[in-house]
Amino acid sequence: MRSSFLFVIFAFLSFKGMTQELPFVKDPVFQAGEKLTYKLKYGFITAAEGTLQVQESDLKFDGKPTFRLQVDAQTSGTFDVFYKIRDHYDSYIDKDDLKPYFYQENIREGSYRRQDKARFNQDAKKVVATKGTFTTPTTQTFDLVSAYYFARSLDISKMKIGDYVKLNYFLGDEINQLEIQFTGREEVKTKLGKIKCLKFSPSIKPGRIFRKDSRLYLWITDDGNRVPVKAQVEIIVGAVTMEIKSADGLKYPLAIVK
Repeated sequence: MRSSFLFVIFAFLSFKGMTQELPFVKDPVFQAGEKLTYKLKYGFITAAEGTLQVQESDLKFDGKPTFRLQVDAQTSGTFDVFYKIRDHYDSYIDKDDLKPYFYQENIREGSYRRQDKARFNQDAKKVVATKGTFTTPTTQTFDLVSAYYFARSLDISKMKIGDYVKLNYFLGDEINQLEIQFTGREEVKTKLGKIKCLKFSPSIKPGRIFRKDSRLYLWITDDGNRVPVKAQVEIIVGAVTMEIKSADGLKYPLAIVK
């Protein structure tokens, strides 16, 4: 089964139209030096591990400074013996509006290999990528990595249970949209302690991995960081859970229940 760590995080795909710009908080909720590590469990077995990092970048696009967002994922244990995954992703985003300028990925999964790149021109509503040039519906379109960090910095202060957030993003050779519904608040036990969380249910595109009735749940810290600490989804055979292992370089204290 060809499925990357990042794909599981962002498996909530839908294809509904969107035209409005999304508001985000005045300052990013993350900072350079932040490093998050996760483990991906298939049932009770740890199948993969992933690291997400925010780094200062020397690169400038259109004369503007950027953050470098880096994601690495690899299988572990028995899974690494039978189906080795070594995936790497980079996204360079504007430090002010958090929109991406450049994205690249290096996918190595078993015998499968893929390298893709994409250059974003938000004002022109264009993405120039390995597989061609694509027109975007708005001046706010993301790659898979930058979508994650932008979503964390969204202003959701007025969201009520049942409300949705939608984000356009480019992947491979098409523009998709992810849709996330706010479902409430819960306390979640993690390696870092019991944490107050916001709970969301991203939509899922049924296919080779997910059933038609599969539901994905995502728990994000109810504090200034908005760090995902847990995700859970049923797949065609069994269930997959993502759990946080460590969080370093956070901008704000975690909402740990004392």
